[in-house]
Amino acid sequence: MVIEGSTRSLERVVLLDDERKPAGAMPKHLVHSEKTPLHLAFSCHVVDDDGRVLVTRRALSKATWPGVWTNAFCGHPGPDEPIDSAIVRRAEHELGLAIDRIEPLLPDFAYRATDASGVEENEFCPVYSARAIGDPAPNPDEVQEYRWVQPDDLARAVHAAPWAFSPWLVWQLDELAGRPRTVLIEPRRSQ
Repeated sequence: MVIEGSTRSLERVVLLDDERKPAGAMPKHLVHSEKTPLHLAFSCHVVDDDGRVLVTRRALSKATWPGVWTNAFCGHPGPDEPIDSAIVRRAEHELGLAIDRIEPLLPDFAYRATDASGVEENEFCPVYSARAIGDPAPNPDEVQEYRWVQPDDLARAVHAAPWAFSPWLVWQLDELAGRPRTVLIEPRRSQ
């Protein structure tokens, strides 16, 4: 595990080969470029006890997609770090938020996208849901603002103005569209 903050340059991401198997690691601050190698990430949608979905607006200081609205948070597990542990770590770091009921939604999600600055994302990025415990206290280096919204309202907003949202959120909601609405509202309890 990597400590956030002053040791940010020490955070490493897992590089993947064409079969999505680990093929090394690279410092996070070096991995994202105009030719980003395939690497392991995750995306997490957070719901509250009222069935609302948390959306966040990325901080304006972010290197990629600054100021766009997206799902609750994303991140990268470190080498040998279980994804569930990385999800809990990033929820705390980005949102000051405790979570539980972490469940897979789209275990095979992957995407490649280039933002307006030319920086590419190239991620095998399993998508999860989790339930919020308490209210967010966002880290301003990560999150500009946040809103709790009804899932149907989010779907309508993304459909009406996809350019205002991260491409991965748009594509994830497209893939989730055929599923029952409760997939984001009531994460299954862990066995």
